[in-house]
Amino acid sequence: MSKSIIYWFRQDLRLADNPALLHASQTGKRIIPIYIFDLNDRPIGMTASWWREQSLINLGAELKKIGSNLNFYEGRPLEILQKLASFYNADEIVWSRQYDGYSVARDKEIKQTFSDKGIKCASFNASLLFEPWLIKNKSGSHFKVFSPFWRQCMAENQPDAPCPRPAELRGHPDIDPFQIPLPMTSLDDDADLVTEEWTPGETGAYQQLEKFVERGLAIYAEFRDFPDRLATSRLSPYLRWGEISPRQIWSKIQFVKSHESFSEKTVTKFLAEIGWREFSYHLIFHVPEMATQNLQPSFNDFPWVENEKALQLWKEGNTGYPLVDAGMRELRRTGYMHNRVRMITASFLIKHLMIDWRSGEKYFWDRLLDACPANNIAGWQWVAGSGADAAPFFRIFNPIIQGEKFDPNGSYTKRFIPELAHLEQKHLFSPWKSKSDRVGLDFQEGQYPDPIVEHEYARNRALEAFQQIRR
Repeated sequence: MSKSIIYWFRQDLRLADNPALLHASQTGKRIIPIYIFDLNDRPIGMTASWWREQSLINLGAELKKIGSNLNFYEGRPLEILQKLASFYNADEIVWSRQYDGYSVARDKEIKQTFSDKGIKCASFNASLLFEPWLIKNKSGSHFKVFSPFWRQCMAENQPDAPCPRPAELRGHPDIDPFQIPLPMTSLDDDADLVTEEWTPGETGAYQQLEKFVERGLAIYAEFRDFPDRLATSRLSPYLRWGEISPRQIWSKIQFVKSHESFSEKTVTKFLAEIGWREFSYHLIFHVPEMATQNLQPSFNDFPWVENEKALQLWKEGNTGYPLVDAGMRELRRTGYMHNRVRMITASFLIKHLMIDWRSGEKYFWDRLLDACPANNIAGWQWVAGSGADAAPFFRIFNPIIQGEKFDPNGSYTKRFIPELAHLEQKHLFSPWKSKSDRVGLDFQEGQYPDPIVEHEYARNRALEAFQQIRR
């Protein structure tokens, strides 16, 4: 029986710019493409599960076109790979690298186990511009601040060019007995806009990138903080599941920059956001414990408040602060939230409600399409002030002013809070004031709540708490 090669899909659900898959295709061996639902990994939420399933369906269809099938398994990856290597007489297993603590430890164990058996395991970079261990500061350590990190990245060689997709794969004729049907997830009724707003899969990723270049890139630097403007890329779910790579995005942006009249400012600003993603993975690789622990030890003594009622109102989008609530309702309905609004909602939970950032991180992980082991953690620790290169804790967003500044026409807020749609702009972000002005409140979906906490009180309470851990 001739030898075969197992290709293990993980967070690289695409055919193009997939070095491990291209390598497998070039060996001339029979290829067994697989996906494992790893029961030991952190469970993902409903919307992310739905996205992954849709992406896997699309990936399977594309693989069939070039001669192979995608097989599904559930359990402990090492045990499954051992069974498959034996059944298919595989002498090589390849995959794309992941960088969180659990994945690194798991993959190390797999490599060692198969090496002892004379079976080669090879991993490739498919999800970053630069490997985390290659970017070092002058002392030879990892960077803890974004700006010098990104400058060092830009001082290095340019990212590798994307590699082509395989033209053909030699599938294996045998069918093993370990396969399972692709599990399917049903979306809750409140996630009613997920399927309407998103098209998972590699083709959907390319379409979204083209849409951004055509409509959003030119205004990115000026309007990226405005949730009612189509100025952001909305590529994060596709990057999270590897339906597009940062190298592909980088290459596309460099191409259009050289052929079209985009300003240097807007291109630099956008690529820096790709850089922030790199920085997040850089951190999680070097400091895996940041997934559950404060990077700044002083925050270990922060006097967090346990308030399940307030936490639930925040999750539901019923805090009484319209921009915060619009963001939380956007999350529930679409599986996504605009980045500026993510910062505002996170700041509100941490600083207005004094609830531990880990509670917010868990909820975002459960609801976001794009929640990944690096960005979600880094973002929450950044807002909390407990992370690397974090925003100072005393930077406390005023949700009223933030709404007035970044949703000046109220279109974003009114879309997700229709019971406030009739209010004049002057009342929109502080609707409780309309009562004293005797404004008629003809609410469409029930009475909008009063604020669950007063802003100035909350701000002063948070600052006093912060002073406690500085003493």
